[in-house]
Amino acid sequence: MEIGKQIKKYRTEMELSQDGLAEKIFVSRQTISNWENNKNYPDVKSLLLLSSLFNVSLDILIKGDLEEMKEQIKKEDIDVFKHDRNIFSILMLGTILLPIPLVRFMGDIGFGIWGLIAVGSIYYAIRVEKHKKNFNIQTYREIITFLDGKNMDEREKNQEYGKRIYQKILLAIGSGLVTLVVAIVMIFILF
Repeated sequence: MEIGKQIKKYRTEMELSQDGLAEKIFVSRQTISNWENNKNYPDVKSLLLLSSLFNVSLDILIKGDLEEMKEQIKKEDIDVFKHDRNIFSILMLGTILLPIPLVRFMGDIGFGIWGLIAVGSIYYAIRVEKHKKNFNIQTYREIITFLDGKNMDEREKNQEYGKRIYQKILLAIGSGLVTLVVAIVMIFILF
């Protein structure tokens, strides 16, 4: 946030008019208006008076609401994660369902198209895994909590951390079973 927005935010929270704020920090109403519209900036003395009046640190007054900025970053991270996850899901579904129809109806060209879909699926799988590693989320519950924009307390994190090993084992077994089923279906269709 810019300092003008911060001044206006704290002034309205205190239910002060521009005149009221100007009177408390010994400047004119026009000066407050100029600050709030970013036409000019407060001097050090005025910043100290504003900080004291609003009961916020100079750092927060000048840099903006750090919590709000963190939430915005988190929202952007969540949106990127959701986008990559959706693309991965579509490509993975295509990788599983399209090899037989593509090869059957398009021959080698179909196989090439399927290869491109598989490569795209691998690329987005790597991106999703990087997101999960960056935010230290692995289990289903951790991912859902992250997507909701919430944080887990320490006890919940420890419970989920203990589940990670079992979920990896189940994921490996599930992937193997899906691969086996797809292979059997392909054998019956192609031969």
